[in-house]
Amino acid sequence: MARKMLNDGELSQPNQEEQTHFDFDLFVIGAGSGGVRAARFSANFGAKVGICELPFHPISSEVIGGVGGTCVIRGCVPKKILVYGASFGGELEDARSYGWEVHEKIDFDWKKLLQKKTDEILRLNGIYKRLLSNAGVKLYEGEGKIVGPNEVEVTQLDGTKLSYSAKHILIATGSRAQRAPIPGQELAITSDEALSLEELPKRAVVLGGGYIAVEFASIWRGMGSTVDLLFRKELPLRGFDDEMRAVVARNLEGRGINLHPRTTIKELIKSEEGVKVITDHGEEIVADVVLFATGRAPNTKRLNLKAVGVEVDQTGAVKVDENSRTNVPSIWAVGDVTNRMNLTPVALMEGMCFAKTVFGGQPCKPDYRDVPCAVFCIPPLSVVGLSEEQAIEQGKGDILVFTSSFNPMRNTISGRQEKTVMKLVVDAETEKVLGASMCGPEAPEIMQGIAVALKCGATKAQFDSTVGIHPSSAEEFVTMRSVTRRVAAASSNPKTNL
Repeated sequence: MARKMLNDGELSQPNQEEQTHFDFDLFVIGAGSGGVRAARFSANFGAKVGICELPFHPISSEVIGGVGGTCVIRGCVPKKILVYGASFGGELEDARSYGWEVHEKIDFDWKKLLQKKTDEILRLNGIYKRLLSNAGVKLYEGEGKIVGPNEVEVTQLDGTKLSYSAKHILIATGSRAQRAPIPGQELAITSDEALSLEELPKRAVVLGGGYIAVEFASIWRGMGSTVDLLFRKELPLRGFDDEMRAVVARNLEGRGINLHPRTTIKELIKSEEGVKVITDHGEEIVADVVLFATGRAPNTKRLNLKAVGVEVDQTGAVKVDENSRTNVPSIWAVGDVTNRMNLTPVALMEGMCFAKTVFGGQPCKPDYRDVPCAVFCIPPLSVVGLSEEQAIEQGKGDILVFTSSFNPMRNTISGRQEKTVMKLVVDAETEKVLGASMCGPEAPEIMQGIAVALKCGATKAQFDSTVGIHPSSAEEFVTMRSVTRRVAAASSNPKTNL
């Protein structure tokens, strides 16, 4: 059956195909989550697809990457494996209260976990390659760049250059972790190296207040390291709900992490004791490892975009429209390289929408409303929809805030003083649930289900009419009957500087 393809913004019918011959209908630069999804499903729709990716290595550079991209190789997956490993420390402590007697000191073998992590990402790297092969996508290992609106050049590992023409080109090169521009920055590491350290640091300093920073602080502390977390604001996780940010900060401190709010690093100095960290307050902290978790930059420098005329913003992110199309009609971009909503499932959504629109005859646009996400600190934070501050800022009417703070059943036996906190933000007039947040064990697993409800436009009354699962923490989301506070639409400016 002849396929439909997007041609200059319009779906062309089978008898309207251009006379021009191209080597590929689609060529994708970057085989991470978004690129692989777009390539596979475009091929499933009948397109002839090529894709290129840099050679594999756990630590990325401008010339090193790997099929699977950041999430699989040096992001979500290996990070979550380390979070699991770090969580067992606290669970073993709690187990004593449940009758488990551990008579001898329990040792932790960092290198064993590291090898297991590496084995898993190698396995997934192979799976991604097989997925591409099974879909009929031609994979090239090497560095790709765009040399014309319909032409890509791939530099292979031996230096030879291959040139291919393509009706459509998709940029899916993702982003890379950056080091803060301070004296001694070469003494610090990024999240790439943090996932592949040969030795577990006894003393770690983490600079940054985002999710990567708090996750690695939790990982290292859970494995017994002394951890100092430095961030510029009063609370970590800027952009999340302020009330939940405070809960996370309290939990981090409760787990033994030393928090340094409104603090940054002025200089790093190599010393016999380790790396000496000089803060902007004049403090000195000596560490075995200093992690910079201060942001990521789009991978666009070596793509030759300026020469081709593809527009980028001041950060280097590719500018696209709501269909992920650049200002050059034949060139598209998805994922972190566009710096829209930098989450793996969002890149998958963008890649799927691209394939449906261009090759599937099913035009669709990515929907960024009510996208759930999680911060895998210990315990984790997970949210969907609007924070209280965002709901107020929209200013469409009064909002109702429902909260629940409780000691989960597991902690009542173990004696761990760490409360789970849940929150619903509701439109007072329509009763529509605008946002939900949770910080506590299994928060991401629970929030995925809540996200479905919000996507369906659920009201607070529908939450209330839902029968809970007992005993569980999740049932609190359907038993919060009393309003914690009502915030008037005319309340003062909700923007926070925390």
